[in-house]
Amino acid sequence: MIEFRSVTKRFDNGALAVDDFSLVLPSRKTTVFVGSSGCGKTTLLRMINRMVEPTSGDVAIDGESVLGRDPVKLRRSIGYVMQNSGLMPHFTVLANVATVLRLNGVSKADATARSRELLDTVGLDQSLADRYPAQLSGGQQQRVGVARGLAADPNILLMDEPFGAVDPIVRADLQQELIRLQQELDKTVVFVTHDIDEAFLLGDQVVILDVGARIVQVGSPSEIIENPADEFVEAFIGAERGRRALSLKQTPRGTVVVDAQGRTQGSLVEGH
Repeated sequence: MIEFRSVTKRFDNGALAVDDFSLVLPSRKTTVFVGSSGCGKTTLLRMINRMVEPTSGDVAIDGESVLGRDPVKLRRSIGYVMQNSGLMPHFTVLANVATVLRLNGVSKADATARSRELLDTVGLDQSLADRYPAQLSGGQQQRVGVARGLAADPNILLMDEPFGAVDPIVRADLQQELIRLQQELDKTVVFVTHDIDEAFLLGDQVVILDVGARIVQVGSPSEIIENPADEFVEAFIGAERGRRALSLKQTPRGTVVVDAQGRTQGSLVEGH
């Protein structure tokens, strides 16, 4: 369990990024911070592994303050996946995945074996193991980044807009891959995005933020869609324009669910 306790972050230039933020992130669930650029969501994420230090307040993992832990050891115990993968260009795929393991003192042979296992876990062919990041597609690079984040088998995985730089088709594939991985690995995932549809797809708990990391609403996707807290949330999720209104449409192949623009969102399974 991750708990933010009255956390505030003011940067040296005087900018207030986070203003008195308190929230519990449940274990083994995916919590998504969603909001427009500059609302403080990435700052919150990076306070968990002490990449950003709070000006005041505290962040605790399983009741223990992260401020009392060695920041380097803390970071090596928490998976971290960022936009554009952040891979080291002069390292092979295997060497990138094995980085944290080697830093933690795992032997080269064991780190290599574990890294090869993780290529399978994230859906990468073993033939890519000896390639360099520049020889991979954007989607493949992001999968390597996820594998590296999982290498040390962390309980917590932080993901900072990890799919924001790839095209929509690849992004959809990566989102489904993350859903599969979470079902299989059962991690505590903290995910940052500015895309509300991505937040609703991936999140067990969705936290909608305004400037200063002010919580506008927190809940499951269903709770937020069915009962938006105010006009800000309605506008943010598109409810005020009827964008999320769904209806049934008969087609030659059966009944499908369509949105307010007539776009198919799914189909009804026969007998349900």
